[in-house]
Amino acid sequence: MSAATHASSSSAASPSAPGAATVRGRAGIGLIVAVLLVAFNLRLAITSLGALLDQLNDAGVSGATLGVLTSLPVLCFALVGATAMVVTRWIGVDRGLEGALVLLTLGLVLRVLDGTPALLAGTAVATAGIALANVLIPAIVKEHFPDRVGVMTGAYTAILSLGSAVGAATTVPIADAAGSWRVGLGVWALVAVTAAIAWAPYCRRRDPARSTVRGAALWRNPTAWAVTILFGTQSLYAYVMMSWLPSLYADAGFSDAKAGLLLALSIAVGVPFFFLAPSVAGRMRHQGHLVLLLTLLTVAGWAGLWVAPHDGAWAWAVLLGAGGAVFPVTLSFFAMRTTSTADTASLSTMAQSIGYLLAAGGPLLVGILHHSSGGWALPCALLVGLGLVQASAGYLAGRPVKIGQPAS
Repeated sequence: MSAATHASSSSAASPSAPGAATVRGRAGIGLIVAVLLVAFNLRLAITSLGALLDQLNDAGVSGATLGVLTSLPVLCFALVGATAMVVTRWIGVDRGLEGALVLLTLGLVLRVLDGTPALLAGTAVATAGIALANVLIPAIVKEHFPDRVGVMTGAYTAILSLGSAVGAATTVPIADAAGSWRVGLGVWALVAVTAAIAWAPYCRRRDPARSTVRGAALWRNPTAWAVTILFGTQSLYAYVMMSWLPSLYADAGFSDAKAGLLLALSIAVGVPFFFLAPSVAGRMRHQGHLVLLLTLLTVAGWAGLWVAPHDGAWAWAVLLGAGGAVFPVTLSFFAMRTTSTADTASLSTMAQSIGYLLAAGGPLLVGILHHSSGGWALPCALLVGLGLVQASAGYLAGRPVKIGQPAS
């Protein structure tokens, strides 16, 4: 059964789902554009910061502060993401997303005000908004596009990846042209405001039925834990790449602008893979094989950076971008491994909160290993070894089972 078909049947059976005809009526072009605009913003705050780490260091921001800045996003994703279901029951999914966009905008403005405390606080607020949106977007897709979950998951993760690439590629040139790193970071607040305005018409009243829905127990379920660990490993890979890949390339002899462009290439290469991977996964009986293939691409990319970071830079960037398609495949597991909308939301909350918590130490650990060893061999070796964990978790998560039902 495809992800889209399963989502449709699950939504119809869920007490939280509106009538199919009503949903289809709401799911017009405007709604699709609004969702994609939101997705475009969900990594800009992170990749734009990663591209400017060297300039921030030159401006007097300490190495310890830079380490905290690279770890804040995933830490906020873990802690704030765990509150998403509370927000949903309080004000609803649609209004919750608007609140997330407001937080994102405020944080992007705050972090370019004077002083390191503002930089840290603004990054925390911005990523708190992203954390809420991360968990709410799958629920919004499930609610508004019950017959097109696979397609919309592929579309919004592809646009998310495109936004990441834009932030990585253009932030340094914007900062250089303006003569200020603050302009390079602050300009993205305008994009967040645009998304908030686009989403505002879809902020409906809270559906009281949502507050009475409870998902299945997940904490003792091996499939739920496999999905959670898989989400954690792919998140660790992603945020290490977004935070430290430009610095790795800079140490290999590339300019800051070229290093940002190489990160942008990694992210941009992932766009078509992000779009196609959920559809391919939906047609497979056992998705663990797809996760294994994508993990091998990621491992090959980090191994290449270990042994030949300059000569093979463009090839390693392509491999890392393609291997990152584990992300949308993992998101598709939220619907594929559950039987109801409530369980999908519960699995999304569990996987994203715990998974991001597992990944939170990744950028910080890589930074410590880099600074203590004076090179990138140890961090790259760690990331190559992580592939075994990801492939194992992916194989278990990809089994054709539903949480709460025996394996077939």
